[in-house]
Amino acid sequence: MAATLIRNAQITVTMDADRSEPEGVSILIENGAIAAIGRDLHAPAGAEIVEATGLIVTPGLINTHHHLYQTLTRAVPGGQDALLFGWLRTLYPIWARYRPSDFVLAAQVGLAQLALSGCTMTSDHQYLFPNGARLDDTIHAARDTGLRFHATRGAMSIGESKGGLPPDALVEDEAAILKDCIRVIDAFHDPSPQAMTRVAVAPCSPFSVSRELMRDAALLARDKGVMLHTHLAENDEDVAYSLSSFGCRPGQYAEDLGWVGQDVWHAHCVRLNGDEIALFARSLTGVAHCPCSNCRLGSGIAPVRAMRDAGVRVGLGVDGSASNDAADLMSEARQAMLLQRVANGADAMSAREALEIATIGGAQVLGRADHLGSVEVGKRADLALWDAGTLPMAGGWDPVAALILCGPHRVRHLFVEGRQVVRDGVLTTLDGAELTRQSAEATARLAG
Repeated sequence: MAATLIRNAQITVTMDADRSEPEGVSILIENGAIAAIGRDLHAPAGAEIVEATGLIVTPGLINTHHHLYQTLTRAVPGGQDALLFGWLRTLYPIWARYRPSDFVLAAQVGLAQLALSGCTMTSDHQYLFPNGARLDDTIHAARDTGLRFHATRGAMSIGESKGGLPPDALVEDEAAILKDCIRVIDAFHDPSPQAMTRVAVAPCSPFSVSRELMRDAALLARDKGVMLHTHLAENDEDVAYSLSSFGCRPGQYAEDLGWVGQDVWHAHCVRLNGDEIALFARSLTGVAHCPCSNCRLGSGIAPVRAMRDAGVRVGLGVDGSASNDAADLMSEARQAMLLQRVANGADAMSAREALEIATIGGAQVLGRADHLGSVEVGKRADLALWDAGTLPMAGGWDPVAALILCGPHRVRHLFVEGRQVVRDGVLTTLDGAELTRQSAEATARLAG
């Protein structure tokens, strides 16, 4: 891979330990990593030069929770104004009609949107596999897009006939689930620092799988050296289900089954109480905060200020496109900041802290902070470059804060492992117009 010199950036938001923001520096990328940062850097022979005058460089944004397959079911009538459980009941029958090709297309569309919003790495929680679909489909779609990908092999095993939410046609046998987890990990998981694909084990939620599967999944993941992910304490219904079905709150349920630790991250956690926050802080358990989805479904405001103050690792997630209904990580960062101010006052979260959660915070949650999440020599070259001279930024006195408070929400250039995935606001890896056309065909079929 040829070297790249990003030359003379207006500001580089490093997210290093000092949270330094040097002006006028250049960044040399070699072999997928940041080789040098400084003024008056010279490009080696054959290097590509990217002029960054007037641009702001940040670490690539990191998305810690998504359901990419949902990208083909946005704004579905009947689910637009429903709470979580009613929303799920509306959408499960549609998802049951998905073909494997729908999972590929939905992933490509969702990943393309993430890339254009400055995202360089995303996790994805796929927990249903109708009509021959496999996790492999989404992993291959991610490779085509060029984003770093943390796939999670989700699952549901308790259908309606056994008191669960999903239709029986969408649940799987638990032994088969564990067997396929092993297959996918062996086939795709890469533990190396530069890994483009990692795999986690991710039963969908406490109300769609058994306690036994939750416990066995944790044992399997630790035996294979991969992370664990699920939904937890998403709303009042979720907590009520835990109390009535298990006789304990979600945090206790997670602890009892081995679902706390630095190799675990939970999505949402809107209704964690003080004891549960302390448990997550003590055990280094991560949280994927999904502010727009939580607003869309009326789930509430997650206690992110209390989590951060206690030392909980918190990253951002766009959640599924059917409950957001977008895939824009800068919008999530802004919404996270605003919600904490609504709940706790105007000084509860700064724009820079929101950007921190979107970058190094996400890297910490996904176990990648040693190599990703900040702009430092030796780290992987996952970088987002934003144009400070656009109309949304006009009149902004503090350009770093303006990224969150004002815009833009479309990245100018995006590098992943040193490769340019977005150039001048356009994807280099996929054809957006063709994806739009294919999506129209797929949604018409699914709605018919």
